[in-house]
Amino acid sequence: MARNKKIFGIDISKDTFDVVDSMGNYNLFSNNMIGFLKFFELLDSRSHCVMEATGYYHYPLACFLTEKHIAVSVENPLSVKRYVQMKLSRIKTDKSDAKMICLYGQERELSLWKRYSKNQLQCLQLISLLETYAKQSTSLKNKLEDQLTLGSPSQSAVKSLKRSLMNLQQETAIIEAEALALVESEHRQMLTKLESIPGVGRKTALTLIVLTNGFKRFKSSSQLCSFTGLTPVIRQSGSSIKGKNRISKIGNGRLRNLLFMCSFSACKSNRACRELYERIVNKGKSKKLALIAVCNKLLKQAFAIAKSGVAYNENYGSTVTVNQ
Repeated sequence: MARNKKIFGIDISKDTFDVVDSMGNYNLFSNNMIGFLKFFELLDSRSHCVMEATGYYHYPLACFLTEKHIAVSVENPLSVKRYVQMKLSRIKTDKSDAKMICLYGQERELSLWKRYSKNQLQCLQLISLLETYAKQSTSLKNKLEDQLTLGSPSQSAVKSLKRSLMNLQQETAIIEAEALALVESEHRQMLTKLESIPGVGRKTALTLIVLTNGFKRFKSSSQLCSFTGLTPVIRQSGSSIKGKNRISKIGNGRLRNLLFMCSFSACKSNRACRELYERIVNKGKSKKLALIAVCNKLLKQAFAIAKSGVAYNENYGSTVTVNQ
């Protein structure tokens, strides 16, 4: 970080946001336009504001500051959390969080935040809603199964659950159609090319485009795999501790689940994925591990296609390689 920059660490909650600058000064503001304007009085051209991506609470302030030409960085909460753990901080308050975010900004290389376009913001909200509906649908299906296993279930309860499921399915179809229309308005060709990958369906292609902002968020396929939570976590220490390797699961759960479902089809219809799956299984590895590897392969294929603009070609296996 440039020495002439003045870092402001910001911890945001629903109603307020705490601010600690690189000089140690502390302020508390309301999380609304009145608070934004008061905070802006403390800033100048050398100011750089750092905050965490806290749901949607950070978004209005980040937009306000960028419109005022103030440098803003919105960091992954997990990265900040790991930094706080490294510092062995035992204090957990909004003020202490703002202070740690400020220190994080002073010691780390920061990327400038860019606000979403209106289309992208709407798409993200729709995808988030679909994830909520998917969880609710699973909960209702499990509850319905519980009722049916009783042998003599309440017909009123069963009918109510079925009505709720039907309504949820109808709402899901409406939201999916709206999300599709928004994506096609900007990324129709990309969507078509992603769907050309054997095993990748429309829902997965749609979700990939929305969550990656048309694959602009990532410079390499490995970054995309990490974002999805499909990278392995190796647990080993010395010669005695050798834990079972697992995927990180730090990322978007809906996308990860969609890819896992795609992997079953890809093992049959996608030559590169099928060969990878068979190679891993023939080495004595578990089928689940092989399917996870297939998920990563699908992500790499999708990344290469999105970046190159070339449709899937089986003769080249995983298509054109771009920054993998």
